[in-house]
Amino acid sequence: MFRKSGIALGGAIFAVAAVSAGVSHAAEAKLRAVSCFPIGSPVSKPYQALIEEINKRGKGVVAIDLIGGAPKIGDTYTLVQKTGKGIYDMVGCTEAYFGNVVAEAPVLRFAEKSYKEIRKLGGMKIMEGLLNKKGLHYVGRYNDFGPFHLWLSQPIDKPDLTGLNLRVSPVYTAFFTSLGATVQTSNLSQIFTWMENNTVQGYGWPAGGWVPPWIKVTKFRVEPGFYNSALHALVNLRKWKALSAEARKVIADVTMEFEARSEPDSPELSSYLKKQKDWMASKGMKTITFTGADREKWLKAASDAGWKEVLERSPKTGAELKKIFAH
Repeated sequence: MFRKSGIALGGAIFAVAAVSAGVSHAAEAKLRAVSCFPIGSPVSKPYQALIEEINKRGKGVVAIDLIGGAPKIGDTYTLVQKTGKGIYDMVGCTEAYFGNVVAEAPVLRFAEKSYKEIRKLGGMKIMEGLLNKKGLHYVGRYNDFGPFHLWLSQPIDKPDLTGLNLRVSPVYTAFFTSLGATVQTSNLSQIFTWMENNTVQGYGWPAGGWVPPWIKVTKFRVEPGFYNSALHALVNLRKWKALSAEARKVIADVTMEFEARSEPDSPELSSYLKKQKDWMASKGMKTITFTGADREKWLKAASDAGWKEVLERSPKTGAELKKIFAH
């Protein structure tokens, strides 16, 4: 009888252990994540760092599997849409690639205040509401590469882009064309070749996240910079709601830490941008700096062109957001 009781007890213990292991395993939520940029590229590395830190801090609670990046896994402009539909659980992207999802998305790059202040003023709450309607939850800004700049193979002496053919993304198309440029789009990998063979004479890009080999075909950097090159983390709304409170907290806490380090006045971002500019200068890149009336014209053209697009697409909400995001 003792032997039988022992067997029964052992079986019971095994069963309980098996159930416990199953519960523990089930408790670790799994998310399939994608990037709007090629994995390993300078632009994608901050997202990879974010996921790595979430996985480290959320061990046993939440695990994110980064399955790939655009264009290898698909069109950059569709990844946020697909995340909203539940094809993917999480995406790291610049808002330039989800203006086709939310008309007001560009305001995220027009911020003239810190995100901390914008959150206090309710700006991010408005954006969250807009994204919720598309099946998305806005987690936060996980990186900012600083302002965008115009990079050229030949010099200009005033804010007039007439006669230049420039490679663009939706971020600054309206701005560059408003100053007379002709434009065309390309993927990231084409920029070097197009500059090398003079298909284009310049392109827009933030100082941070800049691709080092471009130094061979880029001779001038135009100051001042314009807009902000923020990158954002979004999660499928249904998936977000299904996560445990603990899992949501890990993801949110880590992202907010990354967001704080991405504020314009943060020591981390300032140091990074200075180091990048010094390196470019050491390689022979010259800076074209607009001052006085030319500077005002340059910055006003950027602001006017950007907000015009938003206000045309979303007059009421766009105007409400402008009061919060702009000075």
